[in-house]
Amino acid sequence: MPEDFAVTVGAGTLAPADGDGVALPHRWTPGGVRASVTFTGAHLLHLAVAGCVLNDVYREAHARDLPLAGAAVTARGGFAPETWASTGVRYDVRLDTTATDAEVARLLAVVDEVAEIPRALRQGVPVSRPTPSARTG
Repeated sequence: MPEDFAVTVGAGTLAPADGDGVALPHRWTPGGVRASVTFTGAHLLHLAVAGCVLNDVYREAHARDLPLAGAAVTARGGFAPETWASTGVRYDVRLDTTATDAEVARLLAVVDEVAEIPRALRQGVPVSRPTPSARTG
């Protein structure tokens, strides 16, 4: 079974505890965002998904005047050991809000539609290195 490379980003009342993870400033949250992540390529790919979704949750909630005391997004997935092809990325969102279930459902549907990094990954992302890397020294 492929390994599960999980990361969590959170803000407000759902931010990871101080000392757990990395703190980053964030335009939508006064206390910034905290990310619990291990520094591997697999984790960083999932961090990009989780961070993008979290950012868009705050942006879209703000645009809709939905109260949001906290949010956390966990993104996870594995990779095939032979090829390192991703087995897919799954993300879960937890919200601390007084918004109705219907409002939350609409918010999360919009976020899933507009979040740029998940959208790009769903389309396939060509990656290339067109020129030789520079050497120093």
